[in-house]
Amino acid sequence: MRIRMRSLAHVPAMAVILLGLTFIAVRWAGGQTAFRSGQDITPAFDGWEENPDGTFNLVFGYFNRNWDEEFDIPVGPSNNLEPGGPDQGQPTHFFPRRNRYVFRVKVPGDFGKKELVWTLVARGKTNRTYASLKPEYITDPQLQQFDIGDFGHNNAKLRANAAPVVSVEGPLERTVKVGEPLRLIAAASDDGLPPPMAAPTRLVGRHGSWGLRVAWFVYRGPAKDVTFDPPQFNVFPDYRPATNTPWTPGWLPPPLPPDGKFPVTVTFRTPGAFTIRVMAHDGGLNVTQDVTVNVTPAARSSSVQ
Repeated sequence: MRIRMRSLAHVPAMAVILLGLTFIAVRWAGGQTAFRSGQDITPAFDGWEENPDGTFNLVFGYFNRNWDEEFDIPVGPSNNLEPGGPDQGQPTHFFPRRNRYVFRVKVPGDFGKKELVWTLVARGKTNRTYASLKPEYITDPQLQQFDIGDFGHNNAKLRANAAPVVSVEGPLERTVKVGEPLRLIAAASDDGLPPPMAAPTRLVGRHGSWGLRVAWFVYRGPAKDVTFDPPQFNVFPDYRPATNTPWTPGWLPPPLPPDGKFPVTVTFRTPGAFTIRVMAHDGGLNVTQDVTVNVTPAARSSSVQ
């Protein structure tokens, strides 16, 4: 399939991001087959950021080619980053579609011309992405908000948008039993940019809703074994009208609570190690905070003879 890429001469170019955008547009608008399940996942290198201390962040996302199917791929031979891995903070639960700027790996200032390779195996297919500090892969908040929210490139005020702030109350590691409700509370705030706006009712522009939105979800562990109360909206992009995501036509972020707090009760149906992530997103930039939850088997009830 031949793909034509748009020119982004006025911002740093990133071939991987553009490729992801084009695939989504072609699949949707080009009349080609879209798969609900049965396809594989491709890891994506979303660029590198320079930190104030001279280190760098290698930023990763992924493209799940399915519209509905989600994957759980534990850290190991089928989900690893090398050298230095296999575990470098990558997800083990994978949502559908193209998920950008999912996690960052900090590398030292003398990383030079080395590469970090993320390998994913799904549906019997092995895919890799190669992260490096090549100049053409540089990214920054302005490019990221343009890529996700399609704003800031022609508006100086919106270009000054800062990422939201989010924090979790209490310890970031918890232990609960199977079936025991766990209450988590996040506090989030934003600078008010961009102003709230519903997701476009047409695909043109491809961006989702604007304005602060906050959701909890499973980052590591089998999501099918976890329930959230209240239910959370989907954090992955899906433009279909019947879905509940910030990219659904007409979707608008829920009203913000007066105290800026976002509580949720999480219940686990199986034991194991889980990572529950909260994301604060303003439509262009996002921040996250993780809570590690060790879920132990439920206590057996004893009967009195």
